[in-house]
Amino acid sequence: MSTFDFSGRQVLVTGASRGIGLGIARAFAAAGAEMTILADDRGILEVGGQLRSEFGSPVRSIQCDITSRQAVRDAFVPLDRIDVLVNNAGLELITPMLEPGEEVEDTFRRIIEINVVGTYYVTREAVARMPAGGRIVFTASVWGKTAEAQFGAYCASKHANIGFMRTLAKELGPRGINVNAVCPGWVRTQASMRSLAEMSRRSGIGEQALLEEITGAQALPGLMTPEDVSALYLFLASDLARNITGQAYSVDRGELMA
Repeated sequence: MSTFDFSGRQVLVTGASRGIGLGIARAFAAAGAEMTILADDRGILEVGGQLRSEFGSPVRSIQCDITSRQAVRDAFVPLDRIDVLVNNAGLELITPMLEPGEEVEDTFRRIIEINVVGTYYVTREAVARMPAGGRIVFTASVWGKTAEAQFGAYCASKHANIGFMRTLAKELGPRGINVNAVCPGWVRTQASMRSLAEMSRRSGIGEQALLEEITGAQALPGLMTPEDVSALYLFLASDLARNITGQAYSVDRGELMA
């Protein structure tokens, strides 16, 4: 059972059809929040039904490509108030600088459009509906504080998320809105396992050996699950974090100690 109570609070989580976003949405729903979940795939509609069945509370599901300005406007029409926005939607793919052809350039552009531009569109709409005491939490990454070879677009986007978060913390502070970021390390999700497989293919190192090398760099062994990181989102959205803003917190089992 959750130790947080978000009863009566309107919470919007983007990218909630799977992975970390789904874990966050489940955690807020378990804490009594009135949920709106958004993603660009039809799976978000099924997830909404699952959450309603599991927690017995209303859940609004919205299918929306956040890179479309008009689609984002339309998605927000039925939303009168947002108390908590979790900017979690994102795309993680490899984009090597020396990769030949235009496909990698298209991938680079798409990552930036989703992770940066789309996040900006969503935030503009949410802030217009957010009262004093509101909370915005970004899903960044430990790679938003450091880097990983061949993930230029993803790393750049997560650095941008942290910079955007800090700017918003200063800009929205006078309105009583707190803005922070969570920076997960390696979490077992579809996206991270896809990246692991591609890193393995390109390096010639087996996936299991590569995973052991990655987790071996952590102070605490093992790979996290989405549920392992969701509690920090609830804390940052709660009144306990009312004096915290402009911060980027790592949840990475000691991978990056900074």
